[in-house]
Amino acid sequence: MNAHATHSPEPVTGLHSVLSFANSQWRVRRPKPFVLVIEGEQPGVESADAMAHCDYLHDKLLLPEWREAFYQLVDDTGLVVCLNLHTQHPTYRDVRGRSSKGRLSQGEYYHHDGCTGPVKPRFVEIRCPVQPQTRGVATAVAPHRDVVQAMVKVLPPELAASPALAGQDLRADGIAQMDAAALDHLQGLITRTVRKKLSAEGARAYFRQVDEAANAYFEPWALGESRIIANANSGVTMQHRRAYQSLHAGGVANGHLVKRWPNEELLLPGQVLDPDLMAALCSEEAEEGPESGRDEACYLGPH
Repeated sequence: MNAHATHSPEPVTGLHSVLSFANSQWRVRRPKPFVLVIEGEQPGVESADAMAHCDYLHDKLLLPEWREAFYQLVDDTGLVVCLNLHTQHPTYRDVRGRSSKGRLSQGEYYHHDGCTGPVKPRFVEIRCPVQPQTRGVATAVAPHRDVVQAMVKVLPPELAASPALAGQDLRADGIAQMDAAALDHLQGLITRTVRKKLSAEGARAYFRQVDEAANAYFEPWALGESRIIANANSGVTMQHRRAYQSLHAGGVANGHLVKRWPNEELLLPGQVLDPDLMAALCSEEAEEGPESGRDEACYLGPH
């Protein structure tokens, strides 16, 4: 098939199917309408040694001739998950921001990456590297509009009646008609109200309800898994958050995640890096996690 041919398998929830893409056949499934999980290439008879060195994301899906078609697949889907992926690509950097027992970090609220800037990255890729320690904290992902609708649906009545939300259109029909800017504005008002009025664990419990009401994807992380999330695009824009599914007591060993913005950081021939945009995005990340804030941790170079 060519780079512009139809490339989405039928969205049959939970069933395995085959995706023809990049001159290969891929084992895929759709656990939710906005999620495509790629498990690897057909027929799946790779040796253990081959699997341990497999980097099909860079070796096939992100090759220059297929990259924009793959990006369009993410745009159209919302979340593309790549399993059984082993890579040491230099563009990844540690996810910043940590949660204390006494307060929520910014990453625990539903958000777009680059949410305070005028231009947001097209995608964010979050990855769980192969490492000795498994990842115990979920990453919830859901469509932006579904998240805002869910935040209103499960909002305690006393918070909905607070002065900050007085006069806001909280009707489902009204939210269905909002553009992205209006959704961001309403979401910000609700998030600040929750942050101000609820305790840390009360806010975490509220967002667990939001996860459920939004039908969020928060499958446990597998080692060697990448999640490419449509962050600001012409298709199905998503949001994500770090999601503790139980009381956050601290002191529990937990695998780490890495991330990057593929569209902005992986340069094709002839593309030029936008240093101002990258510096602004990296500066925003440093504001959340100053304890890990090294400027050089943000990848700014071509590859």
